[in-house]
Formats: sequence, structure tokens, C-alpha cells
Amino acid sequence: MLRARPIHYTSHFEQWATLLQALGLAKTVDDGDWQEFDAGSGRVALGRLEHGHPLDGYTIFSVEVGNLEEFARRTEEDGTQAELHEASYGPTVRISADDGFEFFAFPARRAADGSWATSNDADPALTVVATWVSPLVAFSANVLRNIGARQRTEDDESATFTTKNGGILQIIHGADATNGDLAFEYDGELEPLLERLKAADIEARITEDVLYVANPDAVSGAAPASIVVEKSPVTAA
Repeated sequence: MLRARPIHYTSHFEQWATLLQALGLAKTVDDGDWQEFDAGSGRVALGRLEHGHPLDGYTIFSVEVGNLEEFARRTEEDGTQAELHEASYGPTVRISADDGFEFFAFPARRAADGSWATSNDADPALTVVATWVSPLVAFSANVLRNIGARQRTEDDESATFTTKNGGILQIIHGADATNGDLAFEYDGELEPLLERLKAADIEARITEDVLYVANPDAVSGAAPASIVVEKSPVTAA
């Protein structure tokens, strides 16, 4: 079991919750300052922070898995460092890459029917994209192979992978290893999604087959102006 589940931290918590639901994600966990949302493919966790916190407006690249011990064992066998890690919020696996980047695998929650499926209330056309920025795209791509992700595309500047249980893991080239911005893909026409956002009083526009959604964190000046939703390759013109 492997699923994309980036974590977005923000002091604009309510605005983000509204935006995610307008995009078509379904809230599945509500623990006060921590909420989780299912897309048709992949999940997003949302954490509340005070304004000015170093992580305010920041998205953390992460995944969730069914069995932490088995995931760590298989990842190590395939040649990538994976260490069971006990944090204040519970057990995780810390994955270490050659570019110095570290990310975590969290234990997944099963759906009500006992499967690993995401909520039936989520828009089935919407996919979560978790992004890792790396100066070593080829080496980082190998890490994602070793955790069980399935390669979709790769070139000198980027690589994308699908996960068995939902979502996309994306690597893009950059000078330093770091977390990238939260993004989405949509398997359908973008205009109905745009209308849904506008109905929720969220500023958005479509330019050259890409939907740009106003980022609630941009008012602080430390976050990009827009959240990007691209057409899935199978539906792109």
C-alpha cells in the first residue's frame, strides 16, 4: 500500500479547508487543528500554524503506507535508507535520499469498508500531486522506485510516478533539495472545476489549459500566488 499524502501547514486554515473542498476533496479527519482530505486519487493533510511560523504556507512531501515495518524492510532491500522513527505523534518511517532530502511515510487509515480506497464523496477526477525539488533527479527517481512508486515520465528536468493506492509523486529539478508546492491533476475539463471554485468565492482562472487557484497563503508574501491544477496527460490536448 502506497499513497501520496502531502501535508500543508498554514495560518489560513479555514480558507484552505474551503478551497480543498471546493476543488472536490472530501474531509475525512477533523481533529481540530489537523484535518485530512481525500481526493479521488491521493490525500492531503492540513495543519494549522500561527502566522509567522517557519512552516507557514509550506507543503511537506510525504506518503502513507499500510505496514510501516514491511515498507521499511522492502525499501532497505531495494537500496534506499528507511528507518523506523517514533515521533511525538506516532510511528513513521524516515526515508533518506542521496541529495540530502528526507521525507516520511505515515501509517494509512483504512476506509469504512476495510479497503485502502479514498472517500466516495471525493471528486474521482481529482489527483493529488506531491512535489520534491532535487538537484539529482535521476537519483531521486530511483528512491521513489525503491519505495514502490511506478514511473510514469522521466527526463533530465523532472520525473513523475504513480502510487498503487492513489496520487502522484513528482520530482522537479532545482538547485537545492527541498519540498515543492502542492499541486493537482484533473482528469476532465477544467471549466466545471473553475465554476465550482467561483461558486465558493475563490479566485481562479484558466490559462493555456492550466487552472490557477488563488493561494490563501500568498497574502503573507512567502508562498506562490497560485495553486496549479493541470489536466491529466490522458485528457490534455
